[in-house]
Amino acid sequence: MEKWIYKIDNLELNNSDNLLNETIFHNANGYLGIRGCFEEGYPKGYETIRGTYINGIYNISEMKQAEQLYGFINEKQTIVNVADTQGIQLLIGDERFHLFEGSIINYSRSLDMKNGYTIREIIWKSPKGKIVQIRIKRMASFVEKNLFTVEYEVKSINFKGLLTWISTHIGKVQNYSNQEDPRVAKGAVKHLEPKKVVTEGDASYIISETTTSGLKVCSAVRNICSDKKNSTVWREKTGIFEKIEIDIQKEETVSLKKYTVLTDSLRETDCLSNAEVIMNRVTRAGLTEMYRLQKIYLDDFWNRAVLEIDGNEELNLAIKYNLFQLLQSVGKDEYCSVAAKGLSGEGYEGHYFWDAEIYIFPFFVLTYPHIARNLLEYRYRILDQAKENAKILGHTKGALYPWRTIAGKECSGYFLSGSAQYHINSDIAYAVIQYYLATKDLDLIVHKGLEILLETARLWVDTGHYYQDQFHIMSVTGPDEYTCMVNDNYFTNVSAKYHLKWAARLYRVLKETGKIDKLIRKIDLTENEILEFEQASEKMYLPYSEELGINPQDTDFLSKPVWDFKKTPKENYPLLLHYHPLYLNRFQVCKQADTVLAYFLYEDMQSREVMRTSFEYYEKITTHDSSLSTCIFSIVASKLGLLEKAVEYMGDSIYLDLHNTHKNTKDGIHTANMGGIYMAIVYGLAGLGIKEDGIYLSPLLPKTWNGYKFKIVYEGYELEIEVNEVCRLTCKEEVNIPVYLYGERYSLNNNLVLEKKNEI
Repeated sequence: MEKWIYKIDNLELNNSDNLLNETIFHNANGYLGIRGCFEEGYPKGYETIRGTYINGIYNISEMKQAEQLYGFINEKQTIVNVADTQGIQLLIGDERFHLFEGSIINYSRSLDMKNGYTIREIIWKSPKGKIVQIRIKRMASFVEKNLFTVEYEVKSINFKGLLTWISTHIGKVQNYSNQEDPRVAKGAVKHLEPKKVVTEGDASYIISETTTSGLKVCSAVRNICSDKKNSTVWREKTGIFEKIEIDIQKEETVSLKKYTVLTDSLRETDCLSNAEVIMNRVTRAGLTEMYRLQKIYLDDFWNRAVLEIDGNEELNLAIKYNLFQLLQSVGKDEYCSVAAKGLSGEGYEGHYFWDAEIYIFPFFVLTYPHIARNLLEYRYRILDQAKENAKILGHTKGALYPWRTIAGKECSGYFLSGSAQYHINSDIAYAVIQYYLATKDLDLIVHKGLEILLETARLWVDTGHYYQDQFHIMSVTGPDEYTCMVNDNYFTNVSAKYHLKWAARLYRVLKETGKIDKLIRKIDLTENEILEFEQASEKMYLPYSEELGINPQDTDFLSKPVWDFKKTPKENYPLLLHYHPLYLNRFQVCKQADTVLAYFLYEDMQSREVMRTSFEYYEKITTHDSSLSTCIFSIVASKLGLLEKAVEYMGDSIYLDLHNTHKNTKDGIHTANMGGIYMAIVYGLAGLGIKEDGIYLSPLLPKTWNGYKFKIVYEGYELEIEVNEVCRLTCKEEVNIPVYLYGERYSLNNNLVLEKKNEI
């Protein structure tokens, strides 16, 4: 197995593996995503999630409530499956190629992460004995974000005669549904209506419109085959078909190049004209040039995103796979963010959650700060809708970001584990603060970041209240969704404390410069409000049990009985699929890291002794039914010096999708966990912290590793950190950066190399 290629040989054709590999080998670039479906399709009885998606393009569908109480949502946004352009039928003589007919001599799929494409390779023998070798290469371009390509090569082994491709461009599509899984939409829905089907020269265009949100999408297709004998195009009401015929000799190889361009009205006023311009540009350049540019882009990415384990190539490949998926998933403009499943499937209906800021943002702020900035630009774009959302929930001031959304409105129908997760505000604030600490980009803070911080901080003051001279936050849900609607959730309170403190701090720093006078007038901010922020932060109540020496997850958590794990059958996990939420809420049982997550994000808020005792307590009652959990336990285990536990938890996370350990990767990758893997090594094992006074590092080295290294970008400078028998920091430029290595302060300057023996 090559260093940059993830490959599966001798694939089987069972339904579950087909669905899984549609996800594993999908193509995406942050703007568009195409699941890795068979071009030739599947026979009846085989399930497929045949999807093509554009980040930020959604439709509005009805959300029925049993009782329409005030403020309950009655509609939601759903990512749209747009036109299907990946279809290509192949006929060898009079026989149609199909993996489920004839016999397979060899079949493999691979992802080349250095060059940025997937390959499906088959040696197939037809029922009549014709043998062909087929190689299908697919690419979603990182350079031309609107472009997806398929290069379909056929080599004849023993056949001479007519070979035919039928390339399809289908506008009539619908979204996937699953009645049994709450993480997937119910009821197959057609969200997109083809409005116009046209051909211009040798290109076809379908202009479609969402049925309720009014967004337009243009899909364009051009097939290029230089050796074609003849070509026939026919058009139907909702699709365009092109038959391409070519003569082939024994041992000869012929190929078809299929270009797809997708555009939308969210970003362009005339998506048809835009599609025409892009299609002409990319086909003039040619596919060889597109491959070359893809390689250049990825060379830069892998230079920035260095994360290598010395002596474990299998682990390195899995890590690269996860980092590559982050690049494929992340939106790269202000119109979108990162969906829970990226652009690989329809799980969670393409919604953006807190995952983007807490799990995925840290990777990009340390490697591609401009992409991290785009994620914050998106949040600023929907700030006004967050303010409207706050009003719906009864607040007179401030903004409350929706728990799950695409375009800015709340899409969570189950408010107990949705809208009640007020910590979304401090999660976004945390990302703004981390961006500032890592980049010192005051331009974004002045013009957008501080406004986000202040408007969301206002909500904490309006939500909480004082009791016995302490500030309390009642009736919220923390990250652990098995414990809903609680008082003084530790994670929520400590994150609000940090949020309020920083909102006031950045306000005071920037007010002295005169750069935020316009903002102060715009949002009618008073000095008294800033004092309220500081007071609420200082007096924030953080639950603590003297008896156990731990931080309870909330005020009443320890008064509940502990879930009977011994009597819970293995087949009853995840618990959310087998027990009513109300039943789960009555026990001490955690779906995922909650208080433990707070110890990672806000490690200076609590003593190491309390953190360790709490960690051991929550280990026993956490099911890790959420993919967001084990990576966080790995990070905190590292910070507590529990190296063996850290490696064990990290191993569970690294292979989550490749081994399908949660049994739902068919619905899409777990992007947050992939970001968590990066953090488990960089923030966990290496002990990285980006703080106001500099960079902190406390590296640990697992016994089974020879070493590891990674790069980060800090204040525009590229730093390399290498950990083996010593810890080594290097920078190729002259800098003056304070670095705290195992708590000891150094100054990284004049291209100095810092070395210190690892305290392991």
